Amino acid sequence: MALIVGVRFKTVGKVYYFDPDGLDLPLGEKVIVETTRGIECGEVALEPRELEGEEFAHPLKKVMRVATKADLQQVEENLERQKKAFAIAQEKIEKHGLDMTLIDVEYTFDGNKILFYFTAEGRIDFRELVKDMASVFRTRIELRQIGVRDEAKLLGGLGVCGRPFCCATFLDEFQPVSIKMAKEQGLSLNPTKISGTCGRLMCCLKYEQEAYEDLMKTTPKAGSLVETPEGRGIVTDVNLLTGRLSVRLDQFPDAAPGVFHRDDVTLLRGSRGGGGRPFREPRGERQEAGQDREGEVLSSGFVAEEATKSGATEGGARPKAARPGRGRPRPPRTEGNGTAPDAASRPARNSGQRNAGEAGAGAQEPGAAGEAKPRSTRPYRGRKPYHPRGEGKKPQGE
Repeated sequence: MALIVGVRFKTVGKVYYFDPDGLDLPLGEKVIVETTRGIECGEVALEPRELEGEEFAHPLKKVMRVATKADLQQVEENLERQKKAFAIAQEKIEKHGLDMTLIDVEYTFDGNKILFYFTAEGRIDFRELVKDMASVFRTRIELRQIGVRDEAKLLGGLGVCGRPFCCATFLDEFQPVSIKMAKEQGLSLNPTKISGTCGRLMCCLKYEQEAYEDLMKTTPKAGSLVETPEGRGIVTDVNLLTGRLSVRLDQFPDAAPGVFHRDDVTLLRGSRGGGGRPFREPRGERQEAGQDREGEVLSSGFVAEEATKSGATEGGARPKAARPGRGRPRPPRTEGNGTAPDAASRPARNSGQRNAGEAGAGAQEPGAAGEAKPRSTRPYRGRKPYHPRGEGKKPQGE
């Protein structure tokens, strides 16, 4: 059990824990604390309280003191110095020709460090810029590259809803947002409609995601087979918030889908997790309902789709696609005189009978009339043999 106090250093920023050191610190009180950046002036965001079961890797730093009038005046002077430092830094950036946009400048409370926040498309080599600025301000200079979300948080503005940015008003840190959230909530996937001013997905997609996930556990998906008080049918559309399901009944395939509540239907085939885009039935006319392997009558759209995918025939085998030229008879071989060769006169294809000496005593000599020429006596048409260093070559002049 530890006694802590929460301190925030920006209007909308993360809350850091410190040891109150026995001081009475009401909410909103200005205090002076020591941080990794140096001495800072912050505002109490959480009154002193005991946290049970909290374990900290390092001992908490203590609050130095409550801010005095001199400390508050020092803060005001730092704000004026920040405006001048911003203008000087802007001139230096243009002088060095760097492709970077300066966003904000921040002085530490004791003035030992100046932080410059900027955005850029890629990595920037600002070593010469830091040397030039250090010679002007005579203090430590630190440049930090931030993203577009942090830029919107620092600058502020109005969102597409007409209200100030959530990140600039009450969000102390960014939450991960994915396109899957917009899909589950049934929103348009057009990037211009689900993106904020910063160009990233809107942070408000995260607000209702937990409620949608709870409703999806008890709502059938679009395309599921359900049993309704009026008969079986397929879910074509789902409204998660109201719990209304549009179901196309099998007994009235040409009629408009009926509307039922999710508590009045029973899931037969499919899964839960409704939401997203409406269900599209397969193309073509709806055929009569058939039976599956277990003998259960299914929806006509489901049977037509399964039959189209499987392509099975009555015999159970999938038909092969016909190829051009398959099944044509091969023309018979003919000799030079136009007659078909006799089976006895054909040359042996066995590798051991290619040469005339290996064919046996009853074999005829190659080249006889009315006989095909063996392969072994055909002229060689391959590459010429390789003779290294001229060995085996026929001497010139012979």
